[in-house]
Amino acid sequence: MQRRSFIITISLLVTPLLACSGNDATTGRAAGDVVVVYTALDRQFSEPILAAFTKQTGIEVRPVYDTEATKTIGLVNRIRAEAASGRPRCDVFWNNEILNTLRLQSEGLLQPCRPAQAEHYPAQFRDPEDHWFGFAARARVIICNTERIGSGRQPTSIHDLAHRDWRGQTGIAKPLFGTTASHAACLFALLGGTEARSLFDAFRANDVQVVAGNKTCAEMVGAGRLAFGLTDTDDAIIELEAGKPVKIIFPDSGDDQMGTLLLPNTLALIRDCPHPDAGVRLIDYLLSPEVEARLAAGASAQIPLHAKCDRDSRVARLADLRPMQVDFADAAAAFDEAARYIEAHFLTD
Repeated sequence: MQRRSFIITISLLVTPLLACSGNDATTGRAAGDVVVVYTALDRQFSEPILAAFTKQTGIEVRPVYDTEATKTIGLVNRIRAEAASGRPRCDVFWNNEILNTLRLQSEGLLQPCRPAQAEHYPAQFRDPEDHWFGFAARARVIICNTERIGSGRQPTSIHDLAHRDWRGQTGIAKPLFGTTASHAACLFALLGGTEARSLFDAFRANDVQVVAGNKTCAEMVGAGRLAFGLTDTDDAIIELEAGKPVKIIFPDSGDDQMGTLLLPNTLALIRDCPHPDAGVRLIDYLLSPEVEARLAAGASAQIPLHAKCDRDSRVARLADLRPMQVDFADAAAAFDEAARYIEAHFLTD
């Protein structure tokens, strides 16, 4: 009986000590050795990089990936819901575009941080108040089927989707999700609402086909079902390197044109996140020239933005492009206006 009382006493003494030790309840790992990242970059590309971070630092990464059905918006809404409940679970949001990151910033759901690598990025691709950081960009491009286009007039601008010579022969992903939604919002911000609405009206009048996603659009061009369409460089390069009869065109690159839209991946630290120190370490790691080089060399051929990255993407060098000079904050503010107009007028039967 005395032995049993002794065991109970020791147990009561030890349990509070364990509870106060800073260990993660599910793994026994110290709380500072864990980071939770919500990532919209495809798992096949992001998972090996996160594993390399764990190997280098000893910090366990617990990733949550998006789904093809909900794209980035599913993770964004999850961050919002967790904030509303008063229990944020995400430390780092790794978005594969930028505007939904800025929308979270406008809602007060991000907190500033100062990763050392951030200073090596162009000012256009990082927040002056350190709430978000852009890296590893994709470009919004025209992918053409060279057999259907032939030696005739080739598209050089997104306005060519509305040209009568190509009526019913061009495509675009549904512009309510992913990078196509971001592209639409950027056009509303850059051109103004009136001109942007006119452009989408012209697309509709020219029977531009709306398809499930950027990958589908690129595949339809590669198969010859479309003459050309708008997509991202990562989807376009897959068709090109698969030997399909396609060509990648960076639209609106002339001196009198608006430039090609570059959409970076973005990183942000979530306000009141449970592991902020580990979160900053992960952000700094992902902003490194080594990670930029890895993403450039991978199947998605991301375009490095780090000034000290010596690896070029297979699709283009940043120095050779004429990026669209769009204010991403203005584009984020125009996101809802663009979505409402597109849903009410462009997508109607």
